[in-house]
Amino acid sequence: MTAIRYRVTPADPHAHLFEVTLEIDDPNPSGQVLELPVWIPGSYMIREFARHIVAIGATRGGRPISLEKLDKCRWRVQAGKGPVALRYEVYAWDLSVRGAHLDLSHGFFNGTSVFLRVTGREDERCGVDLVPPPAELGLDWRVATTLPSAGASPGAFGRYFAPDYDALIDHPVEMGQFALTRFSAGGATHAIAITGRHDTDCERLARDLRRVCAAQARLFEPGTGRAPFDQYLFQVTAVGEGYGGLEHRNSTALITRRDDLPWPGMRGTPEGYRRFLGLCSHEYFHAWHVKRIKPQVFVRYELGSENYTRLLWVFEGFTSYYDDLMLARAGVITQTEYLGSLAHTIGQVIQSPGRFRQSLAESSHDAWIKYYRQDENAPNAIVSYYAKGALLALCLDALIRSQTQGSASLDDVMRLLWQRYGRDFYDREGRIGTEARGLPEDGFAEIVREATGLSVSRILSRWVEGTGDLPLAQSLKELGIRLSLKAQDNAAARLGLRLSESGGRLRVTSVIQGGSSSRAGVSAGDEIIAINGIRADLALLNRRVARMTPDHRIRAHLFRRDELVEVEIGVGRTEPSEATLSLIDEADEATRALREGWLSSR
Repeated sequence: MTAIRYRVTPADPHAHLFEVTLEIDDPNPSGQVLELPVWIPGSYMIREFARHIVAIGATRGGRPISLEKLDKCRWRVQAGKGPVALRYEVYAWDLSVRGAHLDLSHGFFNGTSVFLRVTGREDERCGVDLVPPPAELGLDWRVATTLPSAGASPGAFGRYFAPDYDALIDHPVEMGQFALTRFSAGGATHAIAITGRHDTDCERLARDLRRVCAAQARLFEPGTGRAPFDQYLFQVTAVGEGYGGLEHRNSTALITRRDDLPWPGMRGTPEGYRRFLGLCSHEYFHAWHVKRIKPQVFVRYELGSENYTRLLWVFEGFTSYYDDLMLARAGVITQTEYLGSLAHTIGQVIQSPGRFRQSLAESSHDAWIKYYRQDENAPNAIVSYYAKGALLALCLDALIRSQTQGSASLDDVMRLLWQRYGRDFYDREGRIGTEARGLPEDGFAEIVREATGLSVSRILSRWVEGTGDLPLAQSLKELGIRLSLKAQDNAAARLGLRLSESGGRLRVTSVIQGGSSSRAGVSAGDEIIAINGIRADLALLNRRVARMTPDHRIRAHLFRRDELVEVEIGVGRTEPSEATLSLIDEADEATRALREGWLSSR
């Protein structure tokens, strides 16, 4: 019997309350400290999960004892001998992949939201009892989780366990009535649990994901094609509007538009479904790259504060590069569809003037305060380590392939990272191995040299530490792809604005620094009510600006808060903000061979 035991009950779905009991057989007699994480690995922002604990108390021998609140996320049990039990309620109304959510339709939680950590005992085995909702509610629920069973039948409420606290918070739990589909890939059993109203063609989804999962396993283990786990779970919540994913060691929590899931009779691969497959591919790739191959600072997380690294461009950016690329290599999207997706990523980056202000290394380090907390000035101030990191991976891959005449690639770099840092990260029991280590902050260039024979320190330093544009056109040309850039033909781009229209109101969401609207004094949050004396909407604005040359000016009336403001805005030219990619028909035999090696699964 384990000395640390948790019991989780969806006690009051109407009030969105999980009830959690924690029993500790031999707590610290001088006063046991307990702590709830302030962030969840994979999402780099302080979230203060303890704010959702609405009631908490402790007992010893059935009698109440004092429980001292030490700070925002820590408590200390009264000193004394003998087992201690804590009972607390967690408010669960965060419909996302990061927290906890409970109502009459389902329950979901990440361990960081519900499991208090017994300080000093993080390496001990933990028992977990998952209890069904009260019988009087008449909810016929089952369970989907990768927590190891300690007697519970597959898919049933009952007893589970985790070898230590790190594992305990890395196996989210879904409970409710969900569609469940299974398939095999990479020597492992995979399951897809879909919660929410949907009409998914589960066979089509399983067939496509099987190919993607097998392709990724072959990338890292070309000899065996084996995945680093025996089971994997895609936990999918289907909603009207939503998108997101969070990786775990052998599962992922996903939220998606129900219309983006494949439906019976669907032909081809519509854009929404491609986007969902890319999300699945991204989070699945993380099972190798982030959950096992890690930055050195992430080997053992400090869950009470920020964990800083300048390497998220490697871990999130390279994953973003491979997510759609693996769809193409697996044959679930066409090469043309993949090039369209890559063009979209290029467009994302060149639309952001913040790329000239913030480097990839800075973006990674400041994710805690900038990328995950974007405001109206974000386009001017930051660059995405996801999107630009993906483009850096593309440029590096093209460089390696061209300079080695196709004998090496970024795939070789990923395989060496896997062999060096990931393959033996967890032991057979699921604990962090005694020899586990992560990639040093300055260690990536050396890995590239070892894997490919190329010295890339200088060029990587320029790409990662600098704020200049990447050599995308030349890199793509090496792969037999032509890059064309063009400006967006709309009013917002020419006026240096980002706009939203809802309920008949046209609002400014961002003002591009240095643009004509910025010089005219327009501010984020302004509501545009009239253009040249005519009531404004987005269609009118586009029509008016489309017929104007760059020497024209428009007169705009705005509401700033409750005050009327009149400004004159010059109609400017726009910088390139859209990209198209096409095959170079006249590519020579060597270039075509590089392209084939890049896009194929060989």
